[in-house]
Amino acid sequence: MARPKRQEERRSQLVAAAQRAIAAHGPDGARLNRVAEEAGLTSGAVLYYYPDIDELMFEANRAGMERFYEERVRMLEALDDDPVLRLSALVDSGLPSGSDDTEVRLLCELGGSAGRNPLMASLLTTLYDRQVGMYQVVLEQGAARGHFALAQPSLVIARNLVALEDAYGYRIIAKHPTLDHAAARELLLAYARLATGHALTS
Repeated sequence: MARPKRQEERRSQLVAAAQRAIAAHGPDGARLNRVAEEAGLTSGAVLYYYPDIDELMFEANRAGMERFYEERVRMLEALDDDPVLRLSALVDSGLPSGSDDTEVRLLCELGGSAGRNPLMASLLTTLYDRQVGMYQVVLEQGAARGHFALAQPSLVIARNLVALEDAYGYRIIAKHPTLDHAAARELLLAYARLATGHALTS
């Protein structure tokens, strides 16, 4: 009974290794040998678990994106049913922890390749739209309960919030000297305050 569990753990380790390879070398440079090097295995061992290397790359990209939608949805479900608290938590969770945040570096690399890779473009578009919808739900809940006085339609505000997450996230990954997680969070909250009419205190 232990063998399937070990195989699952090894596949998870390979997904993480593929993410690191993509973050370091870009989607086009993350070849089999580089994934194997990141995992500390031979190329043959990688192919044992993922005979189709494209499947491994897809899983690496999907897992990286999961953090910014599925995990945030679960986070919202675990919080009190308070749109103000939920909006602040969304802003906080949408930014990289620092310049060495592998999953955000991965997304930055994928964004750079999206113009020449239709699959990556489709994945990133879907992620963006799902994040926008997530913000919209919270904004509309807050407006319906009288917490927020939305200055614009919820769709406009949600799109801007996700776009700001992406822009500031890129700057953090690029090691901008005056932008870290805390500074970017306050900049997003500053826009959210104007957009919702709520103080959204830190």
